[in-house]
Amino acid sequence: MDKTKYLKWDISKLKTALELSEEDVKKYFTDGRRVSFLTERMIVKKYNGILSPSEGAGYDVIMPGGKKWEVRSLTKNVYFCPSKMVGSSRSFDEKGFLNKLDEIEGYYICDILQFPKIPYLTISSKVIRDHYFSGELGKTSRITRKTFFNLFGNF
Repeated sequence: MDKTKYLKWDISKLKTALELSEEDVKKYFTDGRRVSFLTERMIVKKYNGILSPSEGAGYDVIMPGGKKWEVRSLTKNVYFCPSKMVGSSRSFDEKGFLNKLDEIEGYYICDILQFPKIPYLTISSKVIRDHYFSGELGKTSRITRKTFFNLFGNF
């Protein structure tokens, strides 16, 4: 894991540009379904990477050197399986999860609840695989915020 780094936004500028209250800006930027689009792009910009060619790819960014990474938001929980395995009427598939781990270098985990200064760190696929097989990620690779900090430490 890397040392903690940060993605930063200026709430007052966002509030003005979006013509929203500070409360609404905070609600938007702490919702993983909405802000992931932005965190992916900020990481790409910061590291001179490129975005995946489609939303359906098994990764979000390609870093210089060709390594593929997934960007995830830490809220009340975080999951490491493919997004298509999370949500209503969807189920976890261990083979698909392990294939994902084989395809990517690892994960950028962004603690979006800390917006506007979002800490993030990287976790390798190998570390995730080890935690999965030890049982620490449960049966679906979805863990609570508390479990995340117990396994990986605080940002």
